[in-house]
Amino acid sequence: MSEGDSRAFGLRVAELRRQRGMKQEELAATLGRTASWLSQVERGIQPVNRLDVLRLLADGLGVPLQTLRPDTPTPVSAPAEPADAPNDLDQARLTISGYPVPDVLLMANAADAAVDVDELRAAVDAVWELTHGSRFAELSSAIGPLIPRLERAARTAPSTDQPTLWLLLSRTYQALSAAFVRQDEPDAAWLAADRSITAAERSGEVLHVFAGVYRLAQAFVRLKHLDQAEHAAATAVVALRRHLSGTTAHPEALSVLGSLHLALALVHARAGNRADARREIEHARQVAEKLGVDRNDLNLEFGRTNVDIQAVSIAVELGDAGEAIDIGERINAERLSTERRARLAMDLGRAYAQRRQGGEALAHLLEAEKLAPELIHTHVAARNAIRELILVAGRAASPELKSLAERADAQP
Repeated sequence: MSEGDSRAFGLRVAELRRQRGMKQEELAATLGRTASWLSQVERGIQPVNRLDVLRLLADGLGVPLQTLRPDTPTPVSAPAEPADAPNDLDQARLTISGYPVPDVLLMANAADAAVDVDELRAAVDAVWELTHGSRFAELSSAIGPLIPRLERAARTAPSTDQPTLWLLLSRTYQALSAAFVRQDEPDAAWLAADRSITAAERSGEVLHVFAGVYRLAQAFVRLKHLDQAEHAAATAVVALRRHLSGTTAHPEALSVLGSLHLALALVHARAGNRADARREIEHARQVAEKLGVDRNDLNLEFGRTNVDIQAVSIAVELGDAGEAIDIGERINAERLSTERRARLAMDLGRAYAQRRQGGEALAHLLEAEKLAPELIHTHVAARNAIRELILVAGRAASPELKSLAERADAQP
């Protein structure tokens, strides 16, 4: 988009906004962006080239994409998705609906019930393996019976076992929150994260409270509640840094602190605040240097490699495709989880799509699909990238790209 085109586009956005009687702050909040970003767009200072951002603007203004950007190709109509289309986490959503164990409330004299803590711990570890592998359908099936068991056990087991059981329950809700975020179910992710924080506090494991706050911030980002996400993560960072300044920094605490900085980087990137996003990435990188090696404390997978992976994701969010590719192609993520490797491949595919390098974009998206099909088929950003590749290629779209778009339900 040339400078003149940017000015004309900005004027069109401003006029459409005024026609709807919206203030800049109101439209920006709807988009999950800052008022300063929208002001720059309307003045032609901030170009908008990405199709997903254009769609976001069009939706916020309540107009077709072609009204906002007349030169955008007209999409081919696709059958509407049924309102009751199943989701891989539907069973898990039902499981966390309502109070978890209402019958326990009616037990006047609940006797201590013996539980197999080791068996439950193994079940929770298995839940995290499914989460890291983006195997959401299996996760949902496992969660169904596990959460009620843990909720009941944490309340009725001997007092000596209860702290451990509350911690296992917190870890389970954290896994579920992470999965809901990846399947773009942020309201359920918020609920699961909040329950994980409560359970962690009852367990006495303070760092798991902060890990729950990290999951909460991720849910707020997906809900486009960027102010809430920033408040949650920044408050936790301040408290952790104050604590670490007077103590020897344990690896687990560093992992949580670094992850919270990465959450803040994502918040700023979604708001279009490039300088603040990069500052938080640098803070996370400094924490990773203190940590020294890649770790998986509290299932956060924090370390130097993960900071680089998140730097790729942040660069893509900011539209800095060249930077994302430069960093991403140098990363060796072999030791990380399937989810992290798939996420890196997906973000590299998005970066190449931004640069209109269709072949490279398709190769990386297919790699991500091979690693974690459910991730690539349900992630909003991945489906937007696939849809944009189809639009750009037009009739020249390859059979592989068309097939991928069909599998991910990402036809224009």
